[in-house]
Amino acid sequence: MGKNNLNKVYRLTVTEDGTERSIRSYRFTKLGLILSGITAFVVVVGGLYALIALTPLRTTIPGYPDAHFRREAVENAIKIDSLESAITRWKLWSENLTRVLSGDKTLNLDSLLQAKEAADSLRAVSDDVKVLGFRLKIYDAYRPQRAVDHFVRWAADVPDTLMKTYFYPDLDKSVLFDQEYIMAKSGHTRGSTVDLTLFDMKTEKELDMGGTFDWFGPESHPDFCGDPDTGLYSPVPSPQGRTITQEQFENRLILRRAMLRHGFKPLDSEWWHFTLRQEPFPETYFDIPVEQLHRCK
Repeated sequence: MGKNNLNKVYRLTVTEDGTERSIRSYRFTKLGLILSGITAFVVVVGGLYALIALTPLRTTIPGYPDAHFRREAVENAIKIDSLESAITRWKLWSENLTRVLSGDKTLNLDSLLQAKEAADSLRAVSDDVKVLGFRLKIYDAYRPQRAVDHFVRWAADVPDTLMKTYFYPDLDKSVLFDQEYIMAKSGHTRGSTVDLTLFDMKTEKELDMGGTFDWFGPESHPDFCGDPDTGLYSPVPSPQGRTITQEQFENRLILRRAMLRHGFKPLDSEWWHFTLRQEPFPETYFDIPVEQLHRCK
């Protein structure tokens, strides 16, 4: 009975007032009217969703993050990650500094997980620059191959440019391999490479090198604004117009010369990167996790 009622045909007629002449007539059923209503509702709701979700109108919704807010959220996440890494490095460095200031002559460079030969040479560098009023601040030392592989995967993912602003703003990510900022095989994995800078004991700050660690660009090259072999300063700007001062160039030379005097060789693209010339494992790329090495000590 109900089904027949839904399919019962009705007629809606529009007539002219006065003459009752039929102008237009519509035939419909209850079922058809219900389905038409549902279809219209879906179309309206879908249209409103598309209008809000796919156009700038969505930013007018209270509580919806605008582009500036989302950009700040990403930047803050990057800064937090960088800060955590910096805190870890600083803790290791400060522990060594505490040992020195307390009179402990056995500077714990081995805690950096370097090959013994590299650690011994680095200790000699530390004694050398101490006379000048500096200490060594270590950024990176041994790194297992699995960590290097992660860098390689990141560099190969060219569309991922989340870190571009902080590390390579002037470069296309596709050139990081060719310009040796990322390498599939790293000296860090061999246990005889170290990234470091100088800490000024008088100012209690890092010595001003005119650039930050892990900056990918010509400003990080040892020969930027001068000849590191002769010590001649020549402030030729980078393509972006940047230079470093003569003092900053000479500060880089203090570190470079101390490292070279004690058996390390530099890298052409990074002023902070040095590898022991007579490294004990020149063809071995270790993949021993850092945690496992610490347990073995």
